[in-house]
Amino acid sequence: MPRPAPLEVVPAPCPPEDRERLLAGTHHDPHGVLGAHPADGGTVVRALRPHARSVTVVAEGLRADLHDDGDGFFSGRLPLAHDRLPDDQGVPAYRLLVGYESGTHETEDAYRFLPSLGDLDLHLIGEGRHEELWKALGAEPMVHQGVTGTRFTVWAPNARGVRVTGTFAYWDGTGFPMRSLGATGVWELFVPAVGEGELYKFEITRPDGSRTLRADPMARRTECPPATASVITSSDYAWGDEEWLERRGAVPAHEAPLSVYEVHLPSWRPGLGYRQLAEQLPAYVAELGFTHVELMPVAEHPFGGSWGYQVTGFYAPTARMGTPDDFKYLVDSLHRAGIGVIMDWVPAHFPRDAWALAEFDGRPLYEHPDPQRAAHPDWGTLEFDLGRREVRNFLVANAVYWCEEFHIDGLRVDAVASMLYLDYSREDGQWTPNEHGGRENLDAVAFLQEMNATVYRRVPGVVTIAEESTAWDGVTRATHHVGPSGFGGLGFGLKWNMGWMHDSLEYMERDPVHRAYHHDRITFSMVYAYSENYVLPISHDEVVHGKRSLVSKMPGDWWRQRADLRAYLGFMWAHPGKQLLFMGQEFAQGAEWSEAHGPDWWLLDPSYGAAADHRGVRDLVGDLNAVYRRTPALWQRDVSPDGFRWVLPDGAGDNVLAFLRYDAEGSPLLAVCNFSPVVREGFRVGVPDDVPAWTEVLCTDAARYGGSGLSPTGDAAPVKPEPQPWHGLPASLRLTLPPLSTVWLAPA
Repeated sequence: MPRPAPLEVVPAPCPPEDRERLLAGTHHDPHGVLGAHPADGGTVVRALRPHARSVTVVAEGLRADLHDDGDGFFSGRLPLAHDRLPDDQGVPAYRLLVGYESGTHETEDAYRFLPSLGDLDLHLIGEGRHEELWKALGAEPMVHQGVTGTRFTVWAPNARGVRVTGTFAYWDGTGFPMRSLGATGVWELFVPAVGEGELYKFEITRPDGSRTLRADPMARRTECPPATASVITSSDYAWGDEEWLERRGAVPAHEAPLSVYEVHLPSWRPGLGYRQLAEQLPAYVAELGFTHVELMPVAEHPFGGSWGYQVTGFYAPTARMGTPDDFKYLVDSLHRAGIGVIMDWVPAHFPRDAWALAEFDGRPLYEHPDPQRAAHPDWGTLEFDLGRREVRNFLVANAVYWCEEFHIDGLRVDAVASMLYLDYSREDGQWTPNEHGGRENLDAVAFLQEMNATVYRRVPGVVTIAEESTAWDGVTRATHHVGPSGFGGLGFGLKWNMGWMHDSLEYMERDPVHRAYHHDRITFSMVYAYSENYVLPISHDEVVHGKRSLVSKMPGDWWRQRADLRAYLGFMWAHPGKQLLFMGQEFAQGAEWSEAHGPDWWLLDPSYGAAADHRGVRDLVGDLNAVYRRTPALWQRDVSPDGFRWVLPDGAGDNVLAFLRYDAEGSPLLAVCNFSPVVREGFRVGVPDDVPAWTEVLCTDAARYGGSGLSPTGDAAPVKPEPQPWHGLPASLRLTLPPLSTVWLAPA
């Protein structure tokens, strides 16, 4: 078919004001000027194509060369009725032939399309109630009006104008101004023929007329730091964890076994990506018997040697180890190995990087407008404005996003205490009381309640965990149950027990000869053990910055340090609450964690002379988890006082304590801890009289763990109780307590 002859066109340049605003990047409605529009006597088509030498409009039976108006503008009044160029929605359908010095490029005109974001999305965004915000904002590859491309949307209500730029535009956003979608503050542009893998950013004109180039707050993939661009992505990952998801919510987390291995992903095996980790991490964790891993850092962050708590990409897994689908593969692999996945999540604050969230559109947007409220006094970061509905929506939807899109089983929420108190780390005069004259951050309370309620409603089986270090009332209480402080609960499933951690480690760090005078440190946790649903954390925070590794905290020589560590772990696994242990501590690594080389795996190498010492501790951790998982008394009633009874809380003179744990059927487990290096022979321990015989199920002093191998029950296995009342119980056992040990006994 012969090419149609070009139509005669008359120049129809932009009005001067529109032209000036488009060039300055301050036009709120470029679609009202660019593209095709009805006009007297025909149709006006305008295009903004910087660096182009020519632009031609082509359609079925139509070809028209537009007039070069200068500065990249091209225009023409076509002697055609507007409906000569219809598509199936009544919008003009045509293409542009754009001539450059290097050649001619045929493309769709981005300014001929209707808005690609619907009214319902805009309404929910305006209300701060869009629970799937990642499907409305950001870069979304899609088919729009029959054309394949990418929809770009960004929330920037203070901006005078927004452009999208990237590799597809040779990082010149002049030709891609976005349109404002009204009072919501959302800007939108559908760009045809742009898709997966392209880099992009938003060029925002601030209220003062200056410009800033920003990464997408909703980016689902980023460049590998230190590069900072966002990456267009879509997922076609096929999950294989249906069985895991179906069963994970069968029992609430606080009534189920939950033993967590905390992992700093980049340094666990330095140099491995998500898919390589998926070949090693699930097998290692399964061998040790942990029920869950806690992964950090997950969301994108600038400094790779950190814990990742200064997040710049809240919706993007860090690109240092692969793509979002690669991270899904790791989660999927852990699930298929029967291991749950908890991630560290940081809604308290964000860094001041000029390409990220700080003063995103030229004014405080994600941060609080009050400088005193915005600046975090400890970390040099900015605190979110949790009283602003759009910001709260950004974070609530982010929590849902990780759980729904990446099948995350739990969110460990960092720095909750810093969110809850207006005077956190602030002196008098540096903070303003709330409307009731108090120090509580009412906005943070409302946000945490909303976040927890939304996650639990939308994603059954997920657990949220608060890292909260104060005595705030009701962290794990339901949001609708009002406590004595007048607040409903925050709605978390679990809370880190920082008091137990500090007190018990302070006790263990003392020489046994001094422990008798600090016995309350190892027992006091039971005074408040049922005030919340607790996790007992020996976390990353306790093994860095001069705090020493767990085994190195213990006093004495190497044998005593290992014995103390084993006894402490036996005590920890028997104590009410769930367990968390940071990587490297499971095999008694002596050095602090290093981001450069991670755990000292060489300590387990058989060619290393002391490898047996480290393997012994690791074997103990595996056995602790194995016995724990098959013994409901150790987890079924963690949050009920009926699941615990002191036998010997006050054995300070001997450095001994003993207690009973009970499952829902009343079946007990007896734990006896001897935190003295002295063998206690014939040590009498009270027991119930309804158990005819007891058997040792675990002793941390066993020879296979590197201990002395002394048997607590001697030659009698099982051991029968004597009818002599002791410790307020009707019967008793006579045991030999090995030095620096914890012994577990259960009904034979």
